[in-house]
Amino acid sequence: MTSRTTHLALRGTAASCALANAVIHLSLVPSHLTEMPYIGILFLVGSVVMLGVAAGLVLQRQPLGVWLIGAATSVGMIIGFLLSRTVGLPDYREAGWEPPYGALSLVVEGIFVLTFLAWFKEGGAARVADLRPRRTPGMKAPPVRLP
Repeated sequence: MTSRTTHLALRGTAASCALANAVIHLSLVPSHLTEMPYIGILFLVGSVVMLGVAAGLVLQRQPLGVWLIGAATSVGMIIGFLLSRTVGLPDYREAGWEPPYGALSLVVEGIFVLTFLAWFKEGGAARVADLRPRRTPGMKAPPVRLP
């Protein structure tokens, strides 16, 4: 695969994972709002963020910020899931994995993070640097205006 094809495949995979993550968590918002409101609100916020990430990965030309937000949100959701099943969160502790939602959310969040790392390794962040304007020899700097 060419570098461009690789980047498009990674972005498509990540956008799909972000969308799946949002759908999974949005389906759990109503029950968690009644059981433990702050968990439901976190699910809602995380879902909205991941919907934005999915859109950004599809629409933005150089989505470094979108990748970073998506990876940080995914890692945060994985940590929250693990904490809620081990040491617990404030006034909240789950006993099981909530099949199939728990395992599915971990899979899509994990794939998103791995896809981000692959994109980064493939030079995704370096491509952002290529967009900065370059000064060519002999090119004059714009005049500085003082107030």
